Amino acid sequence: MTQKHKQPDAPGCCCPDLEALIDPELFKALSDPNRVALIADIGRRGRPTTVSEAAECCPVDLSVVSRHLAVLRRAGVVEAERNGREVRYTLSGADLATGLRSLADALEACCPPGSSTAAGPAKEARRPTPPKEA
Repeated sequence: MTQKHKQPDAPGCCCPDLEALIDPELFKALSDPNRVALIADIGRRGRPTTVSEAAECCPVDLSVVSRHLAVLRRAGVVEAERNGREVRYTLSGADLATGLRSLADALEACCPPGSSTAAGPAKEARRPTPPKEA
């Protein structure tokens, strides 16, 4: 997961460099329901999976599944291994978990549960106002 630009932390900032931990390509890869279904399917299989096998989980053409897998590969979510004309995909579970865990840890360090944010005190959840009787 790479980041293209980095801004220095503000003086006195207790937050780690969140921007460096947030990879737009990863979030783009995770934002499509078909790609999420592919990730889940490959993970469930627990073994290298061909494009044809992976396509069984999604109601889209094989070529579209292949493009989705390419997006997931570029984002580091899956790994591809070519054997002749066949490509098998495996989930990069450890790498994905490590990256997401680092982001979660950084967010908790910056904004611990129950604390207010730098923008001001936490707002209480608003309850709907009951309609006034006429």
